[in-house]
Amino acid sequence: MARVLINVPRSARRGDVITIRTLIQHTMETGYRPNAQGDVMPRDIIRRFTCTYDGAVVFSAELSPAIAANPFLSFTTVATSSGTVTMTWEGDNGFAQTETRAIEVT
Repeated sequence: MARVLINVPRSARRGDVITIRTLIQHTMETGYRPNAQGDVMPRDIIRRFTCTYDGAVVFSAELSPAIAANPFLSFTTVATSSGTVTMTWEGDNGFAQTETRAIEVT
């Protein structure tokens, strides 16, 4: 399991624009770099990120080998109702990680 830092406001007022920030610790190996023995290291990247707010997709991104290690993503959405923000990262070699955070809307 990768280390993840997530910043989602715990509360907001209905209609507020909220900023969600995520950072996941991942090497993002491109598959082009040689190791010490001269062999090309196999590709190992996060390919897709999806964020849902109460089941509706509010942000998604297709990532490529050009993305830096430990990808940081920041995006906004409108606070509509209290619920759960779910973030999912999917990558090579069967990598998948899901994190959730609750938000209370008044």
